[in-house]
Amino acid sequence: SGVVLHTNLGRAPLCHSALQAVYETAGGYATLEYDLASGKRGSRGVHASDLLRRLTGAEDALVVNNNAAAVLLCLSALARRRAVVISRSQLVEIGGGFRIPDVMKQSGARLVEIGTTNRVNLADYEEALSDGAALLMRAHTSNFKLIGFTSQPELEALTGIAHRNDVPVLDDLGSGALLDTARYGLAHEPMVQESLAAGVDLVCFSGDKLLGGPQAGIILGKAHLVARLKRHPLARAIRADKLCLAALSATLLHYLKGEAEKEIPVWRMVSASLNDLKARVEYWQQQVGGEVIEGRSTVGGGSLPEETLPTFVLSFNIPQMEQVVARLRQASPALITRVHGGRLLLDPRTVLPEEDDQLVRILKTHITGANR
Repeated sequence: SGVVLHTNLGRAPLCHSALQAVYETAGGYATLEYDLASGKRGSRGVHASDLLRRLTGAEDALVVNNNAAAVLLCLSALARRRAVVISRSQLVEIGGGFRIPDVMKQSGARLVEIGTTNRVNLADYEEALSDGAALLMRAHTSNFKLIGFTSQPELEALTGIAHRNDVPVLDDLGSGALLDTARYGLAHEPMVQESLAAGVDLVCFSGDKLLGGPQAGIILGKAHLVARLKRHPLARAIRADKLCLAALSATLLHYLKGEAEKEIPVWRMVSASLNDLKARVEYWQQQVGGEVIEGRSTVGGGSLPEETLPTFVLSFNIPQMEQVVARLRQASPALITRVHGGRLLLDPRTVLPEEDDQLVRILKTHITGANR
């Protein structure tokens, strides 16, 4: 389809080491909450939190089942019945109807929205924080762009003014990039390490988006605040299970080893060179016909809105397009394609190189002879 993080198709595919970790953890007993050295009960939190601390420099970390839960936990534990200051431009809604105001209401926090839809300044924050707020929250607008006559203080300025008022800062990054997307010709997506360096007290993000791991909500930040989150009753209800922690730990190890581009499928796709993509799509063409044309891929997954990557696609002009596309969806495995301008398009960026022969087999069965 050319969408790297396709929400309807499960977002990030797992790397081989994560799959192996899940297999080994699921197939027998695991030291989920057992300390081999002492022979006593341990904590499930240590498995990924140590890796996250080493990777980002955060004081402590907590993993829950998804990022919506991470935000809910932070608000419930730190701001129940108290004010949370947030810019009006950041009252976002993501897929599935998840809205920041609704989450605040559920947590018991009191929403204090400041500024206007397009502009907010430090004076707005100063006035709101002076009234005894419990938290300053920033929500990254990861799935839309606000352009034109706009303004928003830099994160360092926000943390400075919040800390002068003894108010912690929560940064909801959504996608949670650990690598700089600008290196691949995309706009710069705010990075987890940058938020921590700017003085944010807590930052939360997803595990199955730009991180490229399993579904998870990851919370990093100041040790005393993370400790409060761990003690909150909601933390047990939304905790990550052993399979999530196994897959996440295996994924994080690739970042620590500097091999994310080589091992993690999301970054393999994003970093794929145009020459390699063209060579692969030409191989497809040799096998099944069609026309090789220039195209654009997108990252997707509620990240980098309107940002695309150049690619080459295999294009078919096929009679009875709907029937052919439906047959491809019923193939084993299913082949999800893109139809644009009356043509069927296949983007090699979102097919791993080791899947090429399988793709060709499906195309020979369902397309060869059908296109004109």
